[in-house]
Amino acid sequence: MFGFHTEAAEVVRGIDLTGRQVVITGASSGIGVETARALGSAGADLVLGVRDVAKGEEALGGVSGSVRLLQLDLSDLASVADFAAQITAPVDVLICNAGVSKTPDKHLANGLDVRFATNHLGHFHLAHLLKPQMAANDLGRGARIVVVSSAAHQGMPVRLDDLQWQSREHFDGAAYAESKSANILFAQEATRRWRGGGIFANAVLPGSSLTGLQRFHGEALKRKIGFIHEDGSLDPRMKTAGQAAATSVWAATAAGLEGRGGLVLEDCGEALPVGPETHAWAGYDASVADPETARALWEHSEELVGQFLP
Repeated sequence: MFGFHTEAAEVVRGIDLTGRQVVITGASSGIGVETARALGSAGADLVLGVRDVAKGEEALGGVSGSVRLLQLDLSDLASVADFAAQITAPVDVLICNAGVSKTPDKHLANGLDVRFATNHLGHFHLAHLLKPQMAANDLGRGARIVVVSSAAHQGMPVRLDDLQWQSREHFDGAAYAESKSANILFAQEATRRWRGGGIFANAVLPGSSLTGLQRFHGEALKRKIGFIHEDGSLDPRMKTAGQAAATSVWAATAAGLEGRGGLVLEDCGEALPVGPETHAWAGYDASVADPETARALWEHSEELVGQFLP
């Protein structure tokens, strides 16, 4: 029985992914490395997008199977297009894993919030570019999209009137949280629009784990959030990177998810609704998601891609 403490390697025991191509973004550290390691051990052909290829080669040296390491900067739509153009074979799974939280810069030169551009818009564009490779082929195989969200989405619906934090005082924590709500909306709307082509998308809440995502957080903020106690010990609700990767791997491989999308997954199952039964760092807050907002975000994202493509 899988659950909170399940490691990604446990999820793929007995699973054969030979001949299946899996594309993973943000694969050079943390959850991405563990996701790649688990799926590679099951025989998947991996295409791994990383910002720094040299760093990726070092981090992924022990990953087994067929591995292609390609440069990818999700905040740059041209980089996304270059990455996608190198993927021509059918894609069985796209794992939108890369993400940023606190960063030195609030906005890109084009005015987009760094978190929105990286966590949502870059993956939105990538999924569109890879859609032909993901659509059901002659073998009847479609594809799964796994979008890594966060419990930070709770109580933080996207603000369609200020997605880029131009009219509000910028707060990177809230901007990150809204981008994670956008991840959930994308998974739901992608399933609604693309299920006819055999493409189903689910969002994942990986749990809290100290990875490269927190590289700009600093010790004081980690303590304030509760990741680290005053004595320096980790909170018991913190996961290892392998445990945090487990639900992504489960979403990519579980037989019970065949033909199912628009779900929010956690601890290798469907996420519980936020309430008395869930920890503050766990659970799905359905109040951030509704079909009309998902549709509006999709249409606005299409407009942004058209506006900012070189």
